[in-house]
Amino acid sequence: FNGLYRVNAKGEFNVPFGRYKNPRICDTENLVECSRALKHVDIMQKDFTSLGRLASHRTFYYLDPPYKPISRSSSFTSYSEDKFDDTDQERLKNFCDKLTEKGAPFLLSNSDPRNTDKSNNYFDDLYEGYKIERVSATRLINSEATRRGEIRELLISNYHLI
Repeated sequence: FNGLYRVNAKGEFNVPFGRYKNPRICDTENLVECSRALKHVDIMQKDFTSLGRLASHRTFYYLDPPYKPISRSSSFTSYSEDKFDDTDQERLKNFCDKLTEKGAPFLLSNSDPRNTDKSNNYFDDLYEGYKIERVSATRLINSEATRRGEIRELLISNYHLI
């Protein structure tokens, strides 16, 4: 459904099929270009704490954790086997502190709780001292088409500290 991939608590794919007239499933030219660009890149999907040993000024970290829910219906972490709650968000922040100490640049993305609660400074407080940018992102996934559109997300980085 609109490109969404989600699993349930058992780890099983659970998104309904969309209604597409002519889906573009394989873009050969794009796949070949991506392959070339990533030829000397290691992409790892692991618990972030296990990757700290690789940290140096030559290692860039892009961190895209499950987003902090900004509404009851946006809690995608509740669909999966593994929860990612505030304790995990704080563990991630501690990991970012370690990356900064080692001189490793990172960029982290997350939801902006101020979308629904202007007084919610959760990430501003948690990542105080880091660069926090609010950027517009287009939401194409929602069961109600009228509720799709722009929303603010956060980009948090340590570039100015290292």
